[in-house]
Order: sequence, then C-alpha cells, then structure tokens
Amino acid sequence: MTPIALAVACLLAITLCYAVLCAGSPFGTCHKCNGFGFATTTDRKGRPKRGKHCRRCKGRGKRVRAGRWIYNRASRIYRQGTR
Repeated sequence: MTPIALAVACLLAITLCYAVLCAGSPFGTCHKCNGFGFATTTDRKGRPKRGKHCRRCKGRGKRVRAGRWIYNRASRIYRQGTR
C-alpha cells in the first residue's frame, strides 16, 4: 500500500470514528470548567471554593461536540430550504 493511500485510509477511519462518537454521544465535557459547570477558585486560606458559573456551557458542564454542531446546522439549513 502506498503511503498516500495509507494516509487517506487513516484519515477516513478517524473521520468515521468521530462521526460515530458524535452520533452516539453528542455532548462532551466543557473544556473550560472540566465538567463542573463553574470555575474553581481558592479563598485566602488556600481552600478550594466554588467560583462563577461557566459562561461557555452556561453552568451545565456539558457542551455540544463540534461534529454534532455542524450536523445540526446542516440539517437545520436543509429543513428550512425544503419547506
């Protein structure tokens, strides 16, 4: 197998695996708050305490994966165009 064909096959396999992941689990943990829904800060004594809620995930701790976001947007545009 030539190196180009091998690279194409690997990229196709990675893309298909990500598509299956987005279909099976469309939500992932938020990267900003690590799934807590809020930022952790420390008080003056160094003990951890709850901070403000995360603006990226709106305090839920979950976010929509990029592949699922693209699929949702494409299907919404298709539905609006075929009405």
